[in-house]
Amino acid sequence: MSPYRILVVDDEEDLCEILQFNLENEGYNVDVAYSAEEALKKDLTQYSLLLLDVMMGAMSGFKMARIIRDNPKTAFTPIVFLTAKTSENDRLTGFAIGADDYISKPFSIREVIARIHAVIRRVEALKVKSIIENISYENLEMNIVNKKVLLENNEVSLTKKEFELLKLFLENRNRVFSREEILARVWSDEDGVLNRTIDVNITRLRKKIGHYEQNIVTRLGYGYCFEE
Repeated sequence: MSPYRILVVDDEEDLCEILQFNLENEGYNVDVAYSAEEALKKDLTQYSLLLLDVMMGAMSGFKMARIIRDNPKTAFTPIVFLTAKTSENDRLTGFAIGADDYISKPFSIREVIARIHAVIRRVEALKVKSIIENISYENLEMNIVNKKVLLENNEVSLTKKEFELLKLFLENRNRVFSREEILARVWSDEDGVLNRTIDVNITRLRKKIGHYEQNIVTRLGYGYCFEE
């Protein structure tokens, strides 16, 4: 069984049943809702993808999508629209709201499945890229590409060496590094660096990372460690 859960939202019950049956045959976990109002009562954070009809009862799929995008907890949940509205303006509206794909009715089930596969693959690839580019511990985040550090979503200004020290610690949590190892990894391009230099930089780093300063511990006689 796939770890991915999909919510199908459409006021055509027969179509919901067909989509649910075929998607479950592909291994997805599938729930259905027959209106946007019913769907919004669910815990939408549990879904890997939302398949939304545009033209439904009191609340349209477009309006539901805007609500989803305005909620930080679901802002990045993939949305695929299913709709009989095929004009260029309708498609542009869907994408402007934040649709990941837009499938016009009538459609083949094989096409819907193929497009859902594609969206999920793309989202998973972005997640992997994000993991590679970002290191985090609770509310302390580092972006390796743009060299930014966020503490509870507020940017922290670090020097190059402070950044490299924090990166070393966060990538190797609970591992003790001797001063010699830290010198070799962070000051490898410099000669004559004193142990005192390490101590000074770690002291400055601690002051800049709020209550996480307590996580950078000193192991007397051994070195330093970022302790969880």
